[in-house]
Amino acid sequence: MAKARKRKNTARARAGSSSKRSSRGSSPRAQDAIGLLKADHRQVEQWFGEFESARSDSRKQTLATNICKALKVHTQIEEEIFYPAFLEATEEEDIHHEAEVEHAGAKNLIAQIEASDPGDEYFDAKVTVLSEMIKHHVKEEEQSGGMFAKARQADMDLKGLGEQLAARKAQLMNGEERDGNSVGRRSRSSSVVSNVR
Repeated sequence: MAKARKRKNTARARAGSSSKRSSRGSSPRAQDAIGLLKADHRQVEQWFGEFESARSDSRKQTLATNICKALKVHTQIEEEIFYPAFLEATEEEDIHHEAEVEHAGAKNLIAQIEASDPGDEYFDAKVTVLSEMIKHHVKEEEQSGGMFAKARQADMDLKGLGEQLAARKAQLMNGEERDGNSVGRRSRSSSVVSNVR
């Protein structure tokens, strides 16, 4: 009886702490654009860390799938909403263009990972290299003097952008596409990749 009560209390405590977490940080209205994008960064970093220590192929596949989907959605919402607003507000073309090129490189590797599986001898290496690319990209965005710092200094409606990003992210996570918008983005990013080669 005491063990059952203890399990219930533990389950209640977990539920309470996760609801506190969600009320603090994951509500779309509670986060500005930078908070939302940073939360995405932390989630993917966690999955990359779990991938490094994963031993089973099924666990690696699940983590790689989660990583790839999250990064595809994240890059798309940045390119559709945040990056254009950033460029308009700051006129920081170099930072903007570097971020777009880094996205293009990551998308290329994501496509390779999605086309393979843990049975591919290069699978782990591809995920590791993607992790390194993303770490570099995140550092560039989050560092002092980086994109996020400059966005905070500029005249950007970060709350409004956060709401737009959250709404678009929800659409993409549910598999909804805007007519033609995503296709246009993909082809533009593909041209960035081809120009980099």
